[in-house]
Amino acid sequence: MFPFELLNSEASAANLLQQVRWRDGLYCPRCRSASVIKHGSYREYQRYLCKDCDRTFNPKTGTIFAHAKIGLDKLLFAFYALLRFNTSIRQLDAEIDVSYRSLRRRVEQFARTLDALAIDLVGPVEIDEVYVTAGLKGRERDQESRSRGLSKRGRGSYVEDKPPVFTLVDRGSGQRYVVPAKSADESTVRLLLADRQQESLTYTDRFRAYDPLEDDENYQRKAVIHGDGEYVDGDAHVNTCESHASLVRRWLSPHRGVSKDKLTPYLRAFRLRRRILRKPGREALKEIVRTVL
Repeated sequence: MFPFELLNSEASAANLLQQVRWRDGLYCPRCRSASVIKHGSYREYQRYLCKDCDRTFNPKTGTIFAHAKIGLDKLLFAFYALLRFNTSIRQLDAEIDVSYRSLRRRVEQFARTLDALAIDLVGPVEIDEVYVTAGLKGRERDQESRSRGLSKRGRGSYVEDKPPVFTLVDRGSGQRYVVPAKSADESTVRLLLADRQQESLTYTDRFRAYDPLEDDENYQRKAVIHGDGEYVDGDAHVNTCESHASLVRRWLSPHRGVSKDKLTPYLRAFRLRRRILRKPGREALKEIVRTVL
């Protein structure tokens, strides 16, 4: 359920931010000292004074919410709606009456704060690639516009605005990873699979970038041949990867082609979306705030 009670005013949002940020105890965000006292207020926010560094702060100090002209309740609503309902920034602009450029800048800043992906492969691994639309959106062009990447058939490339995105599924831990790349070649595949804790089975299709794994004693490769209509051969398949890749396409779709420069932050946001998917609204919002902090 949507957490209305936490986002019905800036005061409610400020209280949520304070609870999540200092859930383990109040401290100064500058010198990390716990010797702080209350020191008046700043709008809806409690202000504090650090006795060690003699500087004041409030719950927004040192976060992406500091100095934002958009109210905290509106920002948290935007982040929640983006992740939970995959709402486009243009639609959020209409819903909360904030300029598109200001909101887009804050959403992109939010996406950049998310943790970088750490791949840790334990058991048998599926790996597959998908190609997404990601061009020069948001940049000043110094040349004529070219056709959209997905208007061409076949495999794409980073230069053609159709970069590959690899999906990996660890059958041992159940973890799923989405990793953008500049090329779909052998070196990229080996780099993605380098973090295995032990030798394990690797399931692929018959794309040529995976073929060198066949003759490498460090890998045990099983492949299915999609060109012959083969999608499952015993336990060999990449169906879980393809299913997850379809969710990636759906996630990027409302944004009508993101910039290549911002593809990684958008995919980090997708990962957070999957993490909060089954959580109730209140817990999901707290997880979003906790992740940003």
